[in-house]
Amino acid sequence: MTTAATPDTSSPEPTSSGPNPSGSGSSQPVPSGAIAVEIPGDPVPADPAPAESTSVPSAPGAPTSPTTPAVPASAGRGRSGRRAALDWRIRFGALSLIWGFSFLLIKVGTEGYAPFQVTLGRLMFGTAVLAVAMAVKRERLPRGARTWGHLAVAALLLNALPFSLFAYAELSVPSTLAGICNATSPLWGMALSMVALSEDRPTRRRVAGLGLGFLGVLTVLGAWQGFHGLDATGTAMALLASLSYPVGWIYVRRTLAGSDHSHLSMTGAQLLVATVQLALVTPLFTSAPSHFPLVPLLATAALGALGTGFAVLVQYGLVAEVGPTTAQMVTYFIPVIATAAGVAVLGESLTWSTPVGAVIVLAGAALTQTRARR
Repeated sequence: MTTAATPDTSSPEPTSSGPNPSGSGSSQPVPSGAIAVEIPGDPVPADPAPAESTSVPSAPGAPTSPTTPAVPASAGRGRSGRRAALDWRIRFGALSLIWGFSFLLIKVGTEGYAPFQVTLGRLMFGTAVLAVAMAVKRERLPRGARTWGHLAVAALLLNALPFSLFAYAELSVPSTLAGICNATSPLWGMALSMVALSEDRPTRRRVAGLGLGFLGVLTVLGAWQGFHGLDATGTAMALLASLSYPVGWIYVRRTLAGSDHSHLSMTGAQLLVATVQLALVTPLFTSAPSHFPLVPLLATAALGALGTGFAVLVQYGLVAEVGPTTAQMVTYFIPVIATAAGVAVLGESLTWSTPVGAVIVLAGAALTQTRARR
């Protein structure tokens, strides 16, 4: 999943990214990265969106939008009042699959190319998709040195850094583990928001969710066995990638809230900046490939065009139609799909602690997103 900077003025609350991803108002991943999805996005049933905004999850390494403003909409209709061509449930399912398969695509991509090259390719394809969308809608890039400066930081924290960390992590850890680590973003977001966002008051239930979520992480990692069989470096990179998303979301809330630029314009600019960042860094750490393996190349292209570009557009429509609360539900499907894809397609092994720990993580993440009744 991908994560994109989206202006918002409401008080934040953490949620669960890429990608994007990742991957992402509450904080989540997207990825993926990334768009909590605005995008790169993901969502569910139709409730009229409240007049408050919440952030939508980001997918593994896909671009995701840290915050997504709520837009009142009639069930089955977009902002224009016209009925959507496809039922929102179909689009929600497609978005879940796209982001869930992002970790598998990262793994396949790194089998033929260096992690930085996979990330650069992903960003290039994702930016190209949004550039076409902007051209069709006649959108312009935002103006102002200050805005671009903040977008540069957002691009680093929400795209370039987490996408690269997930790619490097999957050199030594299975895609299933990377997908579950991505689900910890709302937990990190909850912890950080209590420190950095004074308006985000913790409740007993949300604190309990935080503790439960991290208990789930320890279960996935097999803490009682001394983390036997896990690559410490790769696991740490995946967890740092999931931590990068909420840090980015908080930064965006503090610096870009109230911007009058459209979400598409801001997201396109953010991905463009992230692409430039990777284009500058990649040659310093890798050499140009001597050949271009087809399957890893196609995986990278799909990761960018679908998980980092098309998904954002799908998420925009979902948020407008069914509201951010429903849309953010996609977060809970990503690790399930990532695990199923890793085991079924890549033949990755699965011990009992992985699915059990994943369920505990998701339960904790769900609790951190609850609000006290008024």
